[in-house]
Amino acid sequence: MGKRHRIIEEDLSIITQAILPWEELQGKRILITGATGFIGSYIVETLAYLNETKKTSPIKIYALARDMEKLSKRFSHLLSRADFVPVIQDVNIPWVPSEKIDFIIHAASEASSKAYLQVPVDTIKANTLGTMNLLELAKHNDSKLLFLSSGAVYGDSGEQEISETSYGVVDPLHTHSCYSESKRLGEAMCMAYWNQYDTSVTIARISHTYGPGLDLDDGRVFTDFIADVIAGRNISINSDGLGSRPFCYITDLIRGLFFILINGLSGNAYNVGVSEELSIMELAELIIRISGKKYLNIRRNKSGGEAVMRASGHFNANKLKQLGWDVLVSPETGFERMYRYYL
Repeated sequence: MGKRHRIIEEDLSIITQAILPWEELQGKRILITGATGFIGSYIVETLAYLNETKKTSPIKIYALARDMEKLSKRFSHLLSRADFVPVIQDVNIPWVPSEKIDFIIHAASEASSKAYLQVPVDTIKANTLGTMNLLELAKHNDSKLLFLSSGAVYGDSGEQEISETSYGVVDPLHTHSCYSESKRLGEAMCMAYWNQYDTSVTIARISHTYGPGLDLDDGRVFTDFIADVIAGRNISINSDGLGSRPFCYITDLIRGLFFILINGLSGNAYNVGVSEELSIMELAELIIRISGKKYLNIRRNKSGGEAVMRASGHFNANKLKQLGWDVLVSPETGFERMYRYYL
């Protein structure tokens, strides 16, 4: 039997120290889709950690994923436990549980552009057909459903600080729209079920998130940089490096999701993200500084990638903060933890 990485164990301790009525989850049955993904796996681990540390009526964790081998590898330390139930199937196929499900957290979707551009149809189906199946499940079980959406729904709003009403243009013919448009429709479906059937739904709009567990070849800028530094390579930036992004560490995100799940108002969307932005150059410098490899250099290729590296603005998370959430982890601390994980 495997065990958790020490840094993930520390992260779970931080998450579960949040001042929340965790007792509302005790003895409940919770379905998590996309259970082996970056965010989904942290949600599963948080629930399992609550069972280990709260010592009350255990939460029954239904972990839905398509690949049993991948699930077994990721959760080898949970497989023999009675509170952990693997559900191996595609989210696009309706699932009929053997008992009532109390909460549903829909985290099944490709999230990195490298991944969703390879399977645009699958991405659309997970965010629409998969969402429909889960809404039907929630309707019949009287479950609370949390839909994990994205800042991509805002499109190009032109606003530097993005609130829950900051909507801009999304070109449906653009290659990236398989993700943004399907997230938009997924949200619309959630609201339709709330309006027509009074199904309890909340929506989390997630900003750029980083932390342990991501594949270093998944195409995100910070995983590229960390992979370069670990390999002893100079960092290459495919832009002038001036574009900026707000990077949220995984513990702050997961805390935010549980604030929404437990305290959020049904029929509402909440931004989950940070306001502090780092330029791509500052991020590269930070990761080199954390590594201690002062001999590494940063090379800029100004001829490519500028559209991807442009400043995208940051979330206004005041609505979530009114539920009691706040940002705890600085980029210096978060990226240092992520770097140590891969070492």
